[in-house]
Amino acid sequence: MLAMTAGFAAEKPVAPEHNPPGDIPDNQVFVTYRSSDGYELKAPEGWARRTTPHQVQFADKYDTIAINIEDATTAPTLDVVKAQIVPKLQKEGRAVEIKGVGTVARKSGTVIRIQYNSNSEPNSVTSSQRRLENERFYYFHNGKLATLDLSAPLGADNADQWQLISDSFRWK
Repeated sequence: MLAMTAGFAAEKPVAPEHNPPGDIPDNQVFVTYRSSDGYELKAPEGWARRTTPHQVQFADKYDTIAINIEDATTAPTLDVVKAQIVPKLQKEGRAVEIKGVGTVARKSGTVIRIQYNSNSEPNSVTSSQRRLENERFYYFHNGKLATLDLSAPLGADNADQWQLISDSFRWK
């Protein structure tokens, strides 16, 4: 999941860049990542990978892909996501602006997607931030919930690549 700390709800959105970096190139090669948590998905070849128990993150420049696995007795419903998860995201995230919450069809089945904009974490050297666009997907299977977070600078054209990544998620 995205790292969140209470108190960022009052943070003001930073202005998006006019020509943002962060486009995943159309000719990007994707490779299959297989997790010991029982899933696989396609990730951009050459991106830095950081793995901790039940979480993996791929990153390149200002783009990130993060997958978090947790135990769950049932799949989240759209009503639960709207009533509980979205308010928590708005409260604990950095200047979160919800753009949409709904279900979408993916090759693995129907999943819940939250689309939102947020500020990035401050750069550790310059303290500067970027305005990001984000998509979060929830995949449930046999008592496990996977949360897939995709993030890039606002205005970067990653729609096709994010579709490919979120479509490639498979429980094994």
